[in-house]
Amino acid sequence: MTSKKSEHLSRREVLAAGVAAAGAVSAANAMAQQAEGQPLLGNPQLPEIPGSKMRWAIVGLGTFGVGRVIPGFADARQSRMTAFVSGNPAKAQDLGARYGVSHLYNYDNFDDIAQDDEIDCVYIVLPVGLHAEYTIRALRAGKHVLCEKPMASTAAEAEAMVDAAREANRQLGVAYRVHFEPNNRDAQRRIVAGELGTIRHISADHGFSANPDYAPHKWRLEKLLGGGGSMYDIGIYGLNTSLMMLPGDNVTSVSAAYSTPTGDDRFNEVEGAIEYRLRMASGISVQGSSSYCYSPYVSRQRYFGSTGSIEMQPATTYDNNVIQLEGGGPPRTFRSGDPMSQFAAQLDGFSEAARNNAPHLTPGEMGLRDMKLIEAMYRSADAGGAVMEVDIAV
Repeated sequence: MTSKKSEHLSRREVLAAGVAAAGAVSAANAMAQQAEGQPLLGNPQLPEIPGSKMRWAIVGLGTFGVGRVIPGFADARQSRMTAFVSGNPAKAQDLGARYGVSHLYNYDNFDDIAQDDEIDCVYIVLPVGLHAEYTIRALRAGKHVLCEKPMASTAAEAEAMVDAAREANRQLGVAYRVHFEPNNRDAQRRIVAGELGTIRHISADHGFSANPDYAPHKWRLEKLLGGGGSMYDIGIYGLNTSLMMLPGDNVTSVSAAYSTPTGDDRFNEVEGAIEYRLRMASGISVQGSSSYCYSPYVSRQRYFGSTGSIEMQPATTYDNNVIQLEGGGPPRTFRSGDPMSQFAAQLDGFSEAARNNAPHLTPGEMGLRDMKLIEAMYRSADAGGAVMEVDIAV
């Protein structure tokens, strides 16, 4: 029989009784149960361990360095900026104050980075004609180096850079950011997985209209600073991205022809455009064009297979790449991811390789390969389109 008192228990008394009862059950079960650790499932994005990020010096604070490279660190998980190298002290100080970077160098005291323990990696973002010198100096200073593309002005310079990295036992990478761009990576996955059947042909067209009055374009039209012509600057995207889709193949021959507008004063030192063709050991061909005369900006890759095709237009831009997939159904246009993520992914990919002394996705040897192919293109064009026999592994 329920007592009158129990019929009028307050809410607080009921809750207290429940807690007490639960405590009694827990105590009774304590002898029979033990906590067991569970495995870490999946690949969760864990918080960074303090001080675990690799520390970077940015060499060259031009338009690309300030507008693209530096913002990439905002989303990087394994990389942080600790030093700037610039010939403009005011700019370096201003950017240093803005981003909390206190180690500032110029080109006269550049070699002092060897004594700076706050620098692990160096990113060379200078005009092409300066790549070899500053890459080799940074490697000899004991730093890992990521160098902007193209790697150098000549294959001989690129080979010297690879040798310097080997001698210093440091990582050397070339900043082929497309290898870290989610849409191009998705296209590569589909091609390698055979979703297009057997690849038959690849075409690549890249270019823009060079403006000699615009500082970022002006040095590209000067052979000493630009390293060469348009293939070194814009056409290399098509070359490298095409070969990205053909792992394990070999280039067996190269041919090319100039297509520079007659009487255009912009092209006194470099060609206005060049068209090229690569023959692969697999039997397919890669055909492309590179131009300082296209308008508007052109960035297009097309992959033709036996059962389907992919067109990317734009293909290799900073923030606007898309995929059009045809075959096995109606055409579908989509994005596989945010192209802007390529900058942080490239930095972190190199940081991880440098930290673990592991192979890098775009090593110096890849840059050397591309330099050999570009030189073969220009030799062919100089010889009126003669076929240059090569044997270069992709």
